[in-house]
Amino acid sequence: MPQRRRPSLSSPLSDQEVAALTQLANGNALHLQRKADREARLASALTLFHSVASTTETPLSGMKILMISDVYFPRVNGVSTSIASFRGALERLGHSVTLICPDYPVGQVDEPGVLRIDSRQVPGDPEDRMMRYRDLIALAPQLAAEAFDLIHVHTPFTAHYAGVALGRRLGLPVVATYHTLFEEYVHHYIRWLPRRWLRLAARRLSVHQCQQLDALVAPSRAMQEALTRYGVTTPSTVIPTGLSLEAFCHPQGAQDDSDFRAHYDLPTDARLLLYVGRAAFEKNIDFLIDMLPKVLAEHPTARLIITGEGPAHDSLVRRAQEVGVADAVLFLGYLDRHGPLQAAYRAADVFVFASRTETQGLVLLEAMALGTPVVSTAMMGTLDVLKEGEGCLIAEDNHDDFAAKVNHLLNDETLRQQLTERAHTYAASWHEDSKSAELVALYRKLVVESLVKKKK
Repeated sequence: MPQRRRPSLSSPLSDQEVAALTQLANGNALHLQRKADREARLASALTLFHSVASTTETPLSGMKILMISDVYFPRVNGVSTSIASFRGALERLGHSVTLICPDYPVGQVDEPGVLRIDSRQVPGDPEDRMMRYRDLIALAPQLAAEAFDLIHVHTPFTAHYAGVALGRRLGLPVVATYHTLFEEYVHHYIRWLPRRWLRLAARRLSVHQCQQLDALVAPSRAMQEALTRYGVTTPSTVIPTGLSLEAFCHPQGAQDDSDFRAHYDLPTDARLLLYVGRAAFEKNIDFLIDMLPKVLAEHPTARLIITGEGPAHDSLVRRAQEVGVADAVLFLGYLDRHGPLQAAYRAADVFVFASRTETQGLVLLEAMALGTPVVSTAMMGTLDVLKEGEGCLIAEDNHDDFAAKVNHLLNDETLRQQLTERAHTYAASWHEDSKSAELVALYRKLVVESLVKKKK
């Protein structure tokens, strides 16, 4: 039987779809009431929007936001963390957030406001899942009844195309967060094509997708500048992900984290360097392994702790063996965020990070929130996060300088204590509530602009 073709995103609604949506709009009193309430709120906000004032004050209360993403927990990565952070903070600010994301066969936890879509495994990628486009589009009548104010897309795959299509059908503005610098990632996974071709393809796809949106959120200035270089003209706003300080530092139901060193049979006098994040090629973890001998030369008991899982794991194990530091590198896999991960941060003497493609680097703030001083390069998104002396030492992108900074920190207990104290204060300035308030201001602006267009 020939496979049915997926409808074009720009194709008109069928007669059956039009009839279904018309019946829903005419017959659902709850929908009509919510629509009237929404327009009343927007009319009030319109005066504020044109009159002046700071867009960060008096936010439109009770907004209903639909988020769509191709990834979410139990898939652990920066996108999942960002979504969870913003969802929680937005709801504390009085807004309602519904998330559409894939279902996962293992480790999935049901959450209120999270709608899971049947999915299949991505070929060659055991961690990710692919939602079915048609299943998302079939939700249009149900979503129309919810009277959302706007759609926020977080990933550029099925979620993007379905989000754009649903925005058009429901008459809602669509904003997306550009979380990932794909031009620096794809060559690690598609090795049989020239890197130059892949970079060009990634840029062209990014431009095409971004131009379909009403607005963009960039997690850092470096990402915003990269999109501008590509030729993206869609308005963009820099809003980094905030840190849930209370929930992260003191998680509810935390597991016992009393003695990290004893649990992993680490010597009490070992100097611990910690990396937290995916074991992925683009994270530049091999840089940390390559510079480790220069630290061991001054601190023979040093250990590099690598948490997280990913496609680069086996390659990193081999790299440690080739460099001759296999006994000084410990791979722990993912650590639970309700105790074990916090224990690792607190036990570490230094948090080390060297990614060249990070769009933000939330783990840097997590380390500082728990009082662990950081040694890191400052490139791409980490340029926005790191400030020399504010809980961190910034290293150059070479093994000698990076190792020298680590050794300096390990040798100077007074400096370590000073950075620890400043780290707590600096991390607090990145509280997720303040970042979510900035996102609400953008949402309000988009909703009001959408109303203005409809009234013309």
